[in-house]
Amino acid sequence: MSHTPADQAQILAQALPYIRKFHGKTMVIKYGGNAMTDPALQKAFAEDVVLLKLVGINPIVVHGGGPQIDAALSKIGKKGQFIQGMRVTDAETMDVVEWVLGGEVQQDIVGLINAAGGKAVGLTGRDGAMIRARKLKMLDLNDPSVEHDVGQVGEIESIDPSIVRALQDDQFIPVVSPIGFGPDNESYNINADLVASKLAEILKAEKLMMLTNIRGVLDKQGELLTELTSRRIDELVEDGTISGGMLPKIAGAIDAAKCGVNAVHIIDGRVPHVLLLEILTEQAFGTMIRSH
Repeated sequence: MSHTPADQAQILAQALPYIRKFHGKTMVIKYGGNAMTDPALQKAFAEDVVLLKLVGINPIVVHGGGPQIDAALSKIGKKGQFIQGMRVTDAETMDVVEWVLGGEVQQDIVGLINAAGGKAVGLTGRDGAMIRARKLKMLDLNDPSVEHDVGQVGEIESIDPSIVRALQDDQFIPVVSPIGFGPDNESYNINADLVASKLAEILKAEKLMMLTNIRGVLDKQGELLTELTSRRIDELVEDGTISGGMLPKIAGAIDAAKCGVNAVHIIDGRVPHVLLLEILTEQAFGTMIRSH
């Protein structure tokens, strides 16, 4: 598809009000799904993040890595065990999670962003004492008097974002692995959606962008819902439209929206350059959640 110079000028001019509006603002990007494993999409993602930084927006990347963890565990002959959708994380599994997320996956993303002309810095929740965590207490869905032990899976106690702020101010792009630490310096594996949501909340981010493998939140007919409020979401959960793996994503998104993040976007990471399209054009490429 070739554009005439006039077309290109028009496209660039359309981005201008958005660049002006978001200049100096922070955006937290949860990076996962196909966008993270397909080489062409990886490259497009890295270019988008660098471009956002160059036009004066401050992107922070928070990543997951479920498939990569599974692959590493199977290499050492360990089978992943899940209770109510949570990975049971014993000490040996936690070691694997740490080297896969905080090593391999994080450094791949840092390398991609650097190759695209940015200056990325990889962090885990230990760096700058950023993410303090405690052991997740997991109650049985059917019998709340029963508690499941899922090992070193954590919930966030507090986030100190000062290291992220310091890096941003110096033109670096932080890439955060969702690993926290506890009072005895033990490690905790934390859901990446939650880390992204909480970080966005604490930084009072302009936007939280969640890249997923779906078009966004769909209604019962499979049509994309481009804008949702928390009240509408409650109705959709009640009637079963929103269920399964979408629930934790939405829960984090609503919390973030209620706590000062202007807009949360659940967007399709399978679309090349979806970040730029969502942030710098009028076109909606997913579901935007506002608090009210």
